[in-house]
Amino acid sequence: MTEVRVRTEPHPQPTARRDAGLAARTAALAAEGRGRHERSPWPRRLRSTGKHIGLGALAVVMIYPLIWLLISSIKPSELIFRDVSIIPTQIDLANYTDGWNALLHPFGRYMLNSATVVLGSLVGNLVACSMAAYAFARLEFRGRKVWFAIMLMSIMLPIHVVIVPQYVLFSQLGWINTFLPLIVPKLLATDAFFVFLMVQFFRGIPRELDEAARLDGCGHGRIYLRIMMPLAMPALATTAIFTFIWTWNDFFSQLIFLTNPDMYTAPIALRTFIDATGQSSWGPMFAMSIVSILPIFLVFLIGQKYLVKGIATTGIK
Repeated sequence: MTEVRVRTEPHPQPTARRDAGLAARTAALAAEGRGRHERSPWPRRLRSTGKHIGLGALAVVMIYPLIWLLISSIKPSELIFRDVSIIPTQIDLANYTDGWNALLHPFGRYMLNSATVVLGSLVGNLVACSMAAYAFARLEFRGRKVWFAIMLMSIMLPIHVVIVPQYVLFSQLGWINTFLPLIVPKLLATDAFFVFLMVQFFRGIPRELDEAARLDGCGHGRIYLRIMMPLAMPALATTAIFTFIWTWNDFFSQLIFLTNPDMYTAPIALRTFIDATGQSSWGPMFAMSIVSILPIFLVFLIGQKYLVKGIATTGIK
C-alpha cells in the first residue's frame, strides 16, 4: 500500500496581521495628532483672553464703590459730589485728622468699643456654639432631633422679631448702655448658623476616634477638648471670621442697645458724622469709613485660606 503524504503549508500567523493593523491605527492617530498640533492655537487663546477680560471687568465693577470711597476720602468735601471721577484733581489728607477728632471722643475710642464687642462675641460663639454642636453631633438624648429642628428654624427668624422682647428683658436687667446685651447672648449659642456649621463638621469626623478615646478612659469633656476641637480648626476659623465681620459691621443691634455716646461703636460713630455739626461731613466720614474697613480687610486677608477650607470641608464624610 502506498502511503500518501499531504504537505500542508503554514497559514499566515494571526499575530502578524494584528501587528500590522495596530501599526496602521497608530500611524493614523499620529497623523491626526500632528494635524491637531498644526492647527492654530489662536482660537483657544482668544477664548481664554476673553474670559480673563470679562472677569477683570466684573471685578472692576464690584470693587469700584470701594475705590470711589478711598478716593473721596482724600478729596476736599466740596469736590466729592461735584467731581465723581476716581482721579482726584485735589488731594486733602486733612479729612483723616479731622475725622479722627471730629466727635466727642477720638475715633480710636469707638474702634476700641467695637473691638470689645467683637472679642466677647468671638469667645461666646467659639465656645458655646462648638459645645452645642458637639452635643447635637455626638450625644444621644431624648428629643435631640426635635431640638435640632427648632434650632434650624430659629435661623429663619429675622432680628426685628426678637429685638423688642430682648430690649424689654435687658432693660429690666439694667443692661442698656452696656456691652452685655451684645455679648451675653453669644455665650448661650444663639447663632444657630454656626451651630449648624459645626454640627456638619463634627459629623464628618469618624466615630472610631471617639471609641478609641473611650477605651483610653476619656469622657465627653476630654474627647471634646483633645480630639474634636483640634480637628475642627477649619470650622472654628470660619466661625471666627464670620463672627468678626458680622459683629464689626452690626449697626441695628448696637444702635438699639447703645444710646450713650461714650459706648458708641464704629458703625454708630460713623452715623453721627451726618448730623454732628448740623451739616454733612462727608470727607471726614469717608476717611473714617476707610479706617473702620481696614480691620475687616486684614482679617479676611489673613483668614481667607481657613475660610475656604472650612466651607469646603464642612459636611464631607
